[in-house]
Order: sequence, then structure tokens, then C-alpha cells
Amino acid sequence: MSKTKIKTTFFCKNCGAEYPQWMGKCKACGQWNTITEEKIVADKRLSWTKETQGSKPVLIQSVEFRNENRINLKDNELNRVLGGGLVPGSLILVGGEPGIGKSTLLLQVMLKLEATKVLYVSGEESETQIKMRADRIGIENQEVFVLNETSTKAIFGQIEIVNPSIVIIDSIQTLQTEIIDSSAGTITQIRECAGELQRFAKESGVPVFIIGHITKDGSIAGPKILEHMVDTVLQFEGDRHHGYRLLRSLKNRFGSTAELGIYEMENSGMREVSNPSEILLMQRDQPVSGIAIAATMEGGRPMLIEVQALASSAVYGTPQRSATGYDFRRLNMLLAIIEKRAGFKLGAKDVFLNMAGGIRVDDPAIDLAVIAAVLSSNYDMPIDEKTCFAAEVGLAGEIRSVNFVEQRIAEAEKLGFQRIIVSRYNLKGLQTENRKINIMSFSKIEDVVKNIFK
Repeated sequence: MSKTKIKTTFFCKNCGAEYPQWMGKCKACGQWNTITEEKIVADKRLSWTKETQGSKPVLIQSVEFRNENRINLKDNELNRVLGGGLVPGSLILVGGEPGIGKSTLLLQVMLKLEATKVLYVSGEESETQIKMRADRIGIENQEVFVLNETSTKAIFGQIEIVNPSIVIIDSIQTLQTEIIDSSAGTITQIRECAGELQRFAKESGVPVFIIGHITKDGSIAGPKILEHMVDTVLQFEGDRHHGYRLLRSLKNRFGSTAELGIYEMENSGMREVSNPSEILLMQRDQPVSGIAIAATMEGGRPMLIEVQALASSAVYGTPQRSATGYDFRRLNMLLAIIEKRAGFKLGAKDVFLNMAGGIRVDDPAIDLAVIAAVLSSNYDMPIDEKTCFAAEVGLAGEIRSVNFVEQRIAEAEKLGFQRIIVSRYNLKGLQTENRKINIMSFSKIEDVVKNIFK
């Protein structure tokens, strides 16, 4: 009869910190009542093992730099967010709300690949359900294998048989490793399964996609160390009432984290949106007050978005402030600037702000467009529909310069806008000749208001 060594330890559900005994407060993250007891089986071998010799320290000058040939995923949006393609041996975590389209996106991308063997491991759906989704997408591929399994030992056994070039795990919360004697989805199970997948990806050179669930507050379920273990963290987000989905990079060891991929959810899967400005600008028969167009940047991609504002008299004693797709605190700051520097009294009015299309924007270059939209609604005077804005506003009411102003101007010019308002400090070194768009520059918020609302 074999003796099984069982170790009882305590883990923090929030950050994954380990303790020898129960504590009320986690010393690592400071959260209360997050320490849980779990049993670990200590005498079983790892699911993925490979005989490797110990590495030796080398001088950094003697390290040879090798350019890794990235795998082209035949999806321009995903390639852009990943930094130019999929790096061999990388571990990518894809998070998002249930039903947002994570599984559909990855299955569609894998079906597009030719002469690339892919293993799609699902612990949530049956093979029949995955086949139904593939039929709906309408792409046939003879190199995509489906496996319905949750045991990491069985998964690695099938990987050795199939020998795939790419592995997809759907999802990490359903996997179980034999080294942990606990149910799937616990902190230790997620951490150990992710660790085994990490060792497999680095030692074999096979890239692995991991789909992860998210919690109510929008963070990826499991210990925070999960995001540190992977090479790339992608967030798939969008409004259920809109057909557009946004793919953001929260962490990327092989590229920029400022890139953004945009998809449109259709019956046949995800459609890549190559020109997001056209879908984010609404078409109207007549001008409407409270609308301003902002030229923003997401990574290296310029976009024009519609900023919608509504300012009305407050019915109750305390005026309401609401922002959708925009930082609520920054909205309050801009409203204070309007009152202090431009002389408009908005303290007794409700102000509502919305970014059209369900997109969320963090670019400070839309400050001027937000102020213009709020004042347009307050005056009930429409802004010229062929005018857009690209400038940051400081606390002193100054119009500050922004980066990539030439790309913003070129995008506005391409979409037929007649004038763009920027900071005067952006004119230095800017090519203004042979432009079809009128570039207007100001240094103070008061001058912009006088020019727009004559």
C-alpha cells in the first residue's frame, strides 16, 4: 500500500499568497477573509515533464540575438494586438465576459490557418457544440483537432500523439492536475495548471492560448500570479447591446500594450473592422446639439469617435454626473475647468457623457471634444459636423499639445472633415501645406469657445 503525502496549506483567493496557517487578513494584498485551506498531494509527478540539463550563467554580451519568426494568424486585428503575429513558445491569456465571443474568435482564427495543426481543448463544451460553432463560421479545416478533456495529464498525453503547432485551452478554470487534491477552479488548481502549461510552452516551443473567466469586477478569475506567469494578457470586451467587440492587450512581452483590435459580431462569426472611424461616426440627416467629433489614437491606429453630451437643469437638489466609456473623474475635472476658466455655470445642471459605439477611450486628446460637446448641449447649438478636435486641456484652461497629431489630421482629412482644432504648440514642425483640411490652432479654452459658438 503506497503512502500518500498530503500537505495542508492556506492560500489567498485574491493574490495566491501561501501561508502555513489560517489568517484573517492577507499580508500580501491586504484583503480580509480571502485565506482558504487546501490539500496538496506531494508525491505525484507533474503532468508535463521533460529531461533538461541545468543551465549555466553566461555574459550578456555573449548572448546571440535571434529573431523569432512569428506565426501569421491570418487575422490582421489579432496580429496587430499581439505585436505582429504569434511568437513560438508564448503563453497567451484571453479574458472576457461570458458570451462575449472568446471561444468563437479563437476557433475562427484557428480555422483560417492552413497547413497548421491545432489542438482545441475544451472542458466546457462537447465536441458536438464546437462542431456546430465551426459550421456556423463556415470555414473548413482538416488540421484542427478537438479534445474534450479536463485532466492535464490526459491532455499532455494527447498532445504527444497529435503533435500540434498551436494549443488552445478553453478554459483554464476547468482544468485539474493530479498534484492538487482540490476541485477545478480553485486558486491552487489554476496556478498549478497554468504552471504546467507554461513549462510545456517554453520547453516545446508550442504557443498556447488560455481562455479565462472574469469576476464581477472585471478582473480575470484566479490568483493575480496567473497574469504574471503568462506572456500576454488579452481582454475581449464590448457592450452586449452593440455588435462591436474590442480586443485590448493588457500585457505583452513581445509588443506594445497600446494596440486595439476591433471586431463586429455577426451570425457567421467575428468580422474584422479595418476602418473603425466609419462605424463609430453616426450618420444624421440634420445637425444635433451636444455632438462633437474627437480624433483619438489607439496604439498606432488613428480613430475618429463621436462624443455625445447632454446638459440639462437638475430636477433634484444634487446634480447628476454620468460618463459611459470615459473616466468619470476626468469629466468632473473638465466641468470644473469650464466653470473656472470659461465662465459657464454648470454646477446646477445634470451632465451626461457617452462615447458612441460602446467604445471606451482613455486618450487625453479628446478633452477638447468633451468640453465642446458639453457646451454645445448647454447652448443647444450644434457644432459644424465637418469639424473635429484633437487637444488636451490643462487645469489652467490651456490647450495642450498631443502626440501623433499628423496621423490624427490625416485620418480626419481622409474622412472628409473640413477643419480640425488642435493646440498651437502642435504647429511646430507640422506640415500644413497641400492639405485639404483647415488646421485651426488655439492656446486657451476661451478662444476655442468664442470661435465655435459665434
